[in-house]
Amino acid sequence: MGRIAVTVLASADAVVEDPTGSEETEHGGWVLGLELGAECERYKLEEMLAAESLLLGRVTYEGLAATCDGLEDPTGYVAKIDSMPKYVVSSTLEEPDWGETTVLRGDVVQQVRMLKEALPGEILVPGSLQLVQTLFEEELLDELRVLLFGRIVGGGRRLFPPGTEPKPMRVARTHSFDNGIASIVFEPRQEVPSV
Repeated sequence: MGRIAVTVLASADAVVEDPTGSEETEHGGWVLGLELGAECERYKLEEMLAAESLLLGRVTYEGLAATCDGLEDPTGYVAKIDSMPKYVVSSTLEEPDWGETTVLRGDVVQQVRMLKEALPGEILVPGSLQLVQTLFEEELLDELRVLLFGRIVGGGRRLFPPGTEPKPMRVARTHSFDNGIASIVFEPRQEVPSV
């Protein structure tokens, strides 16, 4: 059975929308000019190398495909993404032409449950806000990894919008990188009934 691990970049004021600016949103591009540093880049590489497959929303899929196309990368990060199975939740993507890609249509929750049952290892979900919100609501995510940047954006979409149903999470691991970026890993936990 697979485990779903979500990985997002977040600002200090919890904005996760369009960190690289590739979607050209009003508040996009907030990580530009910030250096990841060697230690943090190694963390992201190890995260990708440990994954068995990717689960993506269409916008993230298309952005990642465009970014990886022809990109020279001596670390093996891009080669790993290119070669791994990719599952894209979309009602509009017709014929994906990037490597081993399967389009998931119809009932997203049912499709993801079947994926978790059928796939081994880690299913990594980078970004894909709408998909992540659904996974959270349906209690399908096993781990939420937040790479927290020391920058205030002042606007933009947050990972969980107002009105999201509260659910308990626990901090499983934290790490502060030498450049001030922090990694915080959350896992769902069962609520303890009140007495």
